[in-house]
Amino acid sequence: MSLETRVSISEAEQLVKEAFLRNGVKETVAESVSKALVAAEAEGQVGHGFSRVKDYIAQVKSKKINVDAEIKIEHPKPTSISIDADYGFAYPALDQAITKGALTAKEYGSAIVSIFNSHHCGALSVQVEKIAKQGLIGVMMANTPKAIAPWGGKDPFFGTNPIAFAVPRIANDPLVIDLSLSKVARGKIMHAKKVNTEIPEGWALDSSGEPTTDPDQALKGSMLPIGEAKGSALALMVEILAATFSGGRPSNEASSFLDPDGDPPGVGQFLMFIDPGRDNGSFYNRLEKLLINIEEIEGVRLPGNRRKNDIQKSRDLGLLVPSDFIDP
Repeated sequence: MSLETRVSISEAEQLVKEAFLRNGVKETVAESVSKALVAAEAEGQVGHGFSRVKDYIAQVKSKKINVDAEIKIEHPKPTSISIDADYGFAYPALDQAITKGALTAKEYGSAIVSIFNSHHCGALSVQVEKIAKQGLIGVMMANTPKAIAPWGGKDPFFGTNPIAFAVPRIANDPLVIDLSLSKVARGKIMHAKKVNTEIPEGWALDSSGEPTTDPDQALKGSMLPIGEAKGSALALMVEILAATFSGGRPSNEASSFLDPDGDPPGVGQFLMFIDPGRDNGSFYNRLEKLLINIEEIEGVRLPGNRRKNDIQKSRDLGLLVPSDFIDP
């Protein structure tokens, strides 16, 4: 199939699913993974989309990803849920987290879900939007293999440790915020390496601590945090919630999401679910007033607007599917 083949979102999901099925992944798991990857691709997060298929399949073959994972769920407290992903794909565990977390939040007003023994969880925006579409405020954090040096250092220690937030709106799509704590998502550098292009200066340092535009050297070095010391502090916060609290492996000990060799990464994820409450009509009115006031400022747009445009474009025009993941 040509690199220029354009297919609908549903067709892309089926093609990705079939690629995993051919490599021994169970149908329910393959479906969960394919939906997440295609959703990321559709919103422009190419580093978490089709580019991951070959890497995932290589890890399935090497058994770094446990295709026979048995997800275990515990409720240590009524509003607290702990999920053991059993070193399998993160997405089936996230499906369970969102289903059970939403039910708990609707009953008690809020819920916290932690996931451990997990893997790469893709675009967090995809997950928090699911929470918001159930009428809940969603927050998610995840730790990743080391990529960012603590501020003042040159050797990577923290992951890019993304944070995402989504809030439902009246008569509008949810407001979704998704950000990596590195200046750009590591997936963008991985994508630049795969397509053999340079990265802008200011994204990363090489292994000697010098600025680099070479994506290969950047991946061997460290990412620069957003907000300098403040970004490094936020990465520590995510590390504590997503790994230390959940029981996941810390970033400085987690193996690569890309390399098929080595132990499973075993990282963690942390999710919060908040019900706006009985008086949610007032909440939504205040929210809309806030967002309208922001949009009325000249030159300002709400976070996530570009993402919404990319999703609509993907729905209208479909997605370009690369041949190398259809028959890995």
